[in-house]
Amino acid sequence: MIVAIDCGTTNSRVYVVDGKGTVLGRGSRKVGVRDTSITGSRAVLQAGLREAFDEALTNAGLGVRNVRCILSNGMITSEIGLKELPHLEAPVSIDSLAAHIEEVGDLGVFPTGIPVYFVRGIKNHLAGKAAVGLSDVGYLDFMRGEETQIAGILQQRLLKPPFTVAVLSSHTKYISVGADGSIMGSVTTLSGQLFEAIIASTSIGKSIQPVAGQVDPGLLDRRVIDSAFDWTGKAGLLRSMLMPRFMDVLMKTDWYERKLFVESCIAAEDIKALDQFGPLGLIKDTPYVLIGKRQRCELYQDLLKRKASISCEITSMFDDERIESLSIHGLLMLAAKKNII
Repeated sequence: MIVAIDCGTTNSRVYVVDGKGTVLGRGSRKVGVRDTSITGSRAVLQAGLREAFDEALTNAGLGVRNVRCILSNGMITSEIGLKELPHLEAPVSIDSLAAHIEEVGDLGVFPTGIPVYFVRGIKNHLAGKAAVGLSDVGYLDFMRGEETQIAGILQQRLLKPPFTVAVLSSHTKYISVGADGSIMGSVTTLSGQLFEAIIASTSIGKSIQPVAGQVDPGLLDRRVIDSAFDWTGKAGLLRSMLMPRFMDVLMKTDWYERKLFVESCIAAEDIKALDQFGPLGLIKDTPYVLIGKRQRCELYQDLLKRKASISCEITSMFDDERIESLSIHGLLMLAAKKNII
């Protein structure tokens, strides 16, 4: 059996799988590299990963002796993960991504004797730049984890390159895949974490929390979406973020309308981020696949079509098991190319 680990910014998931990618057991903890950043110590991350590892084995009904190897991707390879590995520089082919998988040795987390392999992340390449200055910083970007999802998309032949993947989670990350299947670069925003912070740490949170007796119909109300999009363009994000309070106190609106307004303001900023594709030499108008929660995918699909003028097909992937299969199958494909399994 093989253990596959997806370690992110805020959550980590561990899967026990067979050689075909069938999940035999799962374990998860709400722990990620953000905890290292906040506490200044890896102890919380280490403990959470160890607990998730043990939980996955228990749920699979297997012991440590049954584990052939551990494969991991994501933020676990960052400077606030378990062991930092330098990014590969885009464009990166799937063969090159596999060739650069690294065995990392004992990390003080997993049982000794089981080989542990990490997949490297990828960073943008700025053509013609011997040195990067502050005027170029907006074109810099990197990924750790999404490159393995791309491998899974290619392995499952979900899209024919070229295409763009938009991962909608704690960040929004647009990833460009070239006609030959190489990962060409990415553009990332802080969208998901910003939304969480607004709910938990600002006065706006009260105005967008569920209210008893008011059920969110889950509809895309274009009156709300377009108002948020327009005001973000005219007044900026910070001013627009206050508007749900005005909608709450000075107007008659429902909590889910105010929540959609906030989500639409953030999404409007994410649509602007696509303007960086051109200077990076990336193609914006390609088929898209959106990965995330259903309502968020629907919002972004609407804005990409109507506001970003994407004329190609846009599909969404919001089933949790289908999404997790991308990383699992991506890891297995890369490991097989490396002759690890």
